[in-house]
Amino acid sequence: MRVVIAGAGSVGRSIARELIRNGHTVLLVDREADGERVSKVPEASWLQADACEIEALSEAGLADCDVVVAATGDDKANLVLSLLAKTEFGVPRTVARVNNPKNEWMFDEAWGVDVAVSTPRLMTALVEEAVSVGDLVRIFEFQQGRAMMVEMTLPVGSPYAGSRVGDVTFPGDTVLTGIIRDGSPIAPSRDDALEPLDELLFVTTPDAEAELESMLSPGTRHRREDEDED
Repeated sequence: MRVVIAGAGSVGRSIARELIRNGHTVLLVDREADGERVSKVPEASWLQADACEIEALSEAGLADCDVVVAATGDDKANLVLSLLAKTEFGVPRTVARVNNPKNEWMFDEAWGVDVAVSTPRLMTALVEEAVSVGDLVRIFEFQQGRAMMVEMTLPVGSPYAGSRVGDVTFPGDTVLTGIIRDGSPIAPSRDDALEPLDELLFVTTPDAEAELESMLSPGTRHRREDEDED
């Protein structure tokens, strides 16, 4: 897979390294692609240019890439790049970084964004996940299809602790995509058991979110309601 990443700051470089490690071809586009930055990810191709200019994107070969990642620290630039990638070059998939949570509402298909990743929201989610076993935490949203990835650490008292995955009927439009157990990822099969304190990753919809949380951790919603009354 060929990926073009705009923005070679710490975020863009980290994404590039991970993609290269997984065998993908990466081009980093940055206005400050000097020797020092290039030396930090020498395995990638580099283009010193403004990623919001049509000529630069043509030179980057966007028409032949599979994914564009808008990872700059400027939300306006990330939106412009996503829109150009979709409308001018027909890129199949765009992923855009959201720097200011107040701008999240703009990062949708109208601006050419397939997946919006909010760094502040993700960090908040990770903090919440660390302190709230049994709470459903949103990791990120797939804007185009109104789907989202959520995480829950299965509480010890869950009625589904010890159940086989194949025996659990999850809410509609909900898919269990991964289990993290003792720090190791597991691709769940029907015969895998759900164990207490497993970190469960789901792709689901906003309509199914509350039902999923109540199903796996019945006490959570009651606790929240009591806190709201206080």
